[in-house]
Amino acid sequence: MLNSVVIGFLGLGGSEMVIILVIVLLLFGGKKIPELMKGLGKGVKEFKDASKGEGAEENKSPDKKD
Repeated sequence: MLNSVVIGFLGLGGSEMVIILVIVLLLFGGKKIPELMKGLGKGVKEFKDASKGEGAEENKSPDKKD
């Protein structure tokens, strides 16, 4: 559902998406794309953990000196 909303919002159809994917494949190569996606996934996971952990740390350590 979200993908269709984003694609609809950007006005991209199937052929435009295929062209973009081919260009990305040509620029980065087949071996580099999985590495990029793995790095992106780790970054998103770290961001989520940090955003959840930051609030928990504030509540757990009341004697924190600023």
